[in-house]
Amino acid sequence: MPKLKTRRGAAKRFKVTGTGKFMRSKANLRHKLTHKSSKRKRSLGHQVVVDPTDVARIKKSLPYA
Repeated sequence: MPKLKTRRGAAKRFKVTGTGKFMRSKANLRHKLTHKSSKRKRSLGHQVVVDPTDVARIKKSLPYA
């Protein structure tokens, strides 16, 4: 069976934890930051676990993760 290619866009967006979960960054921290509260901007800076409904697609995109 041939080697599988990793989808590079997915590799840049998702990281795998030690237990095999996928982490992603939150959206809305790129621009128009002046009207967002400091609390909101701090929480947007953290990584969160990917929703279980999306895990199957991400695993397909990252075959060696």
